[in-house]
Amino acid sequence: MDEEIALQGGNVGGAVRVGDTVRRTTGPWTPAVHALLNYLADAGLAGVPRVHGYDDRGREILDYLPGTAYGPEVPDDVLADAMRWLAEYHRVVASYRPEGELVWRAGRGELAAGQIICMHDYGYYNWIGTEAGFSGVIDWDLAGPGVPLDDLAFSAWNTAPLAIPMDPAYQAARLRLMASAYGDAFTPLQILEGAPDRARRSARVIRAGRQAGDAGMLNLATVGEPERTERRLADLRRRVPEIAALL
Repeated sequence: MDEEIALQGGNVGGAVRVGDTVRRTTGPWTPAVHALLNYLADAGLAGVPRVHGYDDRGREILDYLPGTAYGPEVPDDVLADAMRWLAEYHRVVASYRPEGELVWRAGRGELAAGQIICMHDYGYYNWIGTEAGFSGVIDWDLAGPGVPLDDLAFSAWNTAPLAIPMDPAYQAARLRLMASAYGDAFTPLQILEGAPDRARRSARVIRAGRQAGDAGMLNLATVGEPERTERRLADLRRRVPEIAALL
C-alpha cells in the first residue's frame, strides 16, 4: 500500500492521501453523499471526486483532486469561476431526485419539491485550484437538501467575505460579482440578505452535531465554533443595512 500523507486544511480533519486517492472516515451520511457524487460524476460534471468504495479500515476512497485549496483572499477571477461552477452544479443536480427520507450529516431529510441537494459547504477552503485556475470542489460531507441560494449565501459569508467587518464597498462589489457570474438568478441584495440565515443554519448544525457526538463537529470546537459564527452573525446583522445601501 502506498504511503499515507496527512492532508492539511480544514477543521474537521482526518483525510489522508494514498497515491491518487483520498481516504476519509465515514458516517451515517456517507451512503447518501456517495450516491450524489456518483450521480454528478456520471453526469459529466467536472471537478468532482469519484467514489471508489471503502478500504480495509472502513474509510471511504475518493479521487484525489490535484491542486491546492484556496486561502481567505480569493481573487476576483477565482470567485467568478467558482460561481460559474456552482451554477453548473445546481443545473446538473436539479435532475437528481433521490426518493424518501435519507440520512445527511445535518440530519434526516426528504427532498422537497422546491429543493435541490446543496453542497452546503461551498467555501474557499473546499475549492481546489491549479496553475490553470479553479478546478474542483472537495469535502462533500455536509451535502443535503436546500435551495440554491443557500450555497450562494454561504459562499458570500466566506468569500465576500461577509463574516468579517471590512470595507462595505468592497463587499458590495464582491456580491455583485457573485450574482453576475452565477447568472443573475439572484440579485446581490438577495445573496446579502440570505447570508445571516445561512450562517445561523451553520451554527445550528455544528451545535447539533456536537451534541450527537459527531467527531468532526467536536473538532470544530477547537477553533471556537459555533460561538465564533454566532458572534460574527450578530455583527453582520448590524452591517447589512450599510452594505445593502450600496447595492
